[in-house]
Amino acid sequence: MRIAYFDCFAGISGDMILGALIDAGLEVDTLRQELAKLSLPGWEIEARPTKRGGMSGTSVQVQVTGQQEERGLPEILEMLSGGQLDEQVVDWAKAVFSRLAEAEAKVHGIEFSQVHFHEVGAVDAIVDVVGSVAGLRLLGVKRVFSSPLRLGRGFLQCRHGTLPVPAPATVELLKGVPLMTSDVEAELVTPTGAALITTLVQSFQISPAMCLERIGYGAGQRELKEMPNLLRVFIGQTEGDLEHDQVAVLETNIDDMNPELWGHVLEVLRTEGALDAYLSPVIMKKERPAVILTVLVPEEKVAAISDLVYRHTTTLGIRVHRVTRSKLPRQISRVKTCWGPMKVKVAVFDGSERMAPEFEDCLRVAREQGLPLWQVYQEVRKAWGSGGELDGRSPNSEESLGASDGV
Repeated sequence: MRIAYFDCFAGISGDMILGALIDAGLEVDTLRQELAKLSLPGWEIEARPTKRGGMSGTSVQVQVTGQQEERGLPEILEMLSGGQLDEQVVDWAKAVFSRLAEAEAKVHGIEFSQVHFHEVGAVDAIVDVVGSVAGLRLLGVKRVFSSPLRLGRGFLQCRHGTLPVPAPATVELLKGVPLMTSDVEAELVTPTGAALITTLVQSFQISPAMCLERIGYGAGQRELKEMPNLLRVFIGQTEGDLEHDQVAVLETNIDDMNPELWGHVLEVLRTEGALDAYLSPVIMKKERPAVILTVLVPEEKVAAISDLVYRHTTTLGIRVHRVTRSKLPRQISRVKTCWGPMKVKVAVFDGSERMAPEFEDCLRVAREQGLPLWQVYQEVRKAWGSGGELDGRSPNSEESLGASDGV
């Protein structure tokens, strides 16, 4: 499976994404043909080699002829639906502009339907968004990953006046995203770049393992004295259909806590967003029996989950380290049983399916019917094997799957 990893050491913008993809081998003429499927007159895209900080890359500029009109989200969505673009490209582009509209509505305190884009509704931004998602599609990229995003500081001038950097809409889009601050007085992450990367990315992490095929550098529009103003993309193949992400592992050794309390602690941690939490018996110093509490946590929840560990246990310190996981893509489906529809988890490896009944559904039926849990599991497996699947499968987050496998 082909993936793309964006190394955002100098931030990210829509034109930098386009430049990086073209630098990595996307044919400009092919991109123009795709963009021509939009009902969007009065533009031309130009890509040229350039240098930033002594490093070479590709700079992309969208030349606009005529006056740019102000567009709202309905007009943009209608334009995307009315073209002849690939269905996946349309879905991705709609999702990007919808996220932008949500951010603008929150920042300006208005209803979602009242949002009218200015800078991000202009022709060049539409070309950046549609060109970026179409470019990924043309390069055969199936999944997108990214490094944490580096932010600048200072102020910028726009239609709304003088705004702090990062722009308010950008900050709204970056909730839950790992960030790096810097002393660079420039807008390193633009609203369009933030909307694109947060919509398309699978996870923000160190680069997944891949067999590297292409590297591209997209140039920003200005020189930076602190670093080369470039966005780097790595494109390559991963093994099979495995997904990769990065999580934090929190650990602490505890030897002075009432064992009766542990069940509640683990329940609180999982309820509040831990991917998994479990105990391991150990012998500590002075030969004291103890446990190691291990908690798997998404990067954006490290602080909140750490606070819960301190609040609900007797620990005086927590070890934190980051790990990269590989995991099978998992989906939820339903099967028809004598007790009604029941959920099952389905994964595929090497062309063969693996199915597991959803524990909570099985437990509910076992309690309601007064049956052994193993018997309910057996019936669900039998229903699956006999072709009792009720509907198509839908991808599910680890939260909905329970993450009880401890990956």
